[in-house]
Amino acid sequence: MTELTRRSFLVGAAATASVGLAACQSNPPPGPAAEAVDPQLSQYAAMYAPVYDEPFPIPGVDLSQINPVFLRRNVAYATTEQPGTIVVDPYARYLYHVEPGGRAMRYGVGVGREGFGWSGEATINAKREWPDWYPPKEMIERQPEIVPLLSQLQSGLGVPGGPNNPLGCRALYLWQGNRDTLYRIHGTFEPWTIGSNVSSGCIRMINQDILHLYRRVPIGTKVVVLGGPGGIA
Repeated sequence: MTELTRRSFLVGAAATASVGLAACQSNPPPGPAAEAVDPQLSQYAAMYAPVYDEPFPIPGVDLSQINPVFLRRNVAYATTEQPGTIVVDPYARYLYHVEPGGRAMRYGVGVGREGFGWSGEATINAKREWPDWYPPKEMIERQPEIVPLLSQLQSGLGVPGGPNNPLGCRALYLWQGNRDTLYRIHGTFEPWTIGSNVSSGCIRMINQDILHLYRRVPIGTKVVVLGGPGGIA
């Protein structure tokens, strides 16, 4: 198994925690592939270019590996949520950052595979650049093959921040009240997985997209994860 393949099942933190979040839909997404998209992807070349002014370089995205409907764009978006709210639609594999005037910045995401999906409301309690990742003991027991990838870090066994870390270059930590849900919105070095059910419950984004979102959301931001097409479970 290659290192990248290992990373694909290392995504996210501890979807096994019991935090009162309902399972989300994992059916095939409806419709987005039929959405009209500019076939000329040159407009996205700068948006998804390599990033070098970081502690670790972030590779440019091979746009041929991603369905263009999952690339970042500003869209009309009708919602009762207040501007600044993050709304995740796992069914369609989209994350919306709500803006005034019925608009939103929309990003493609990878979501929880069957059995690891979740829905509900949470708050961004912390933000981390190049975060360390600590798999919970339940994941280690379930997937002992990840043990050789772990090292002793400040807070226990984990993977240090960097290009081999499944959380990518940024992570937003989701809490409910005073409890860490152990779910994250985070980057990935596997951008070709965006638009699919691949994670252990976390919401993964292209690194360039999580950089864009990270700069725009403060701690305390409300996050709503829908439970299916059109509403919360």
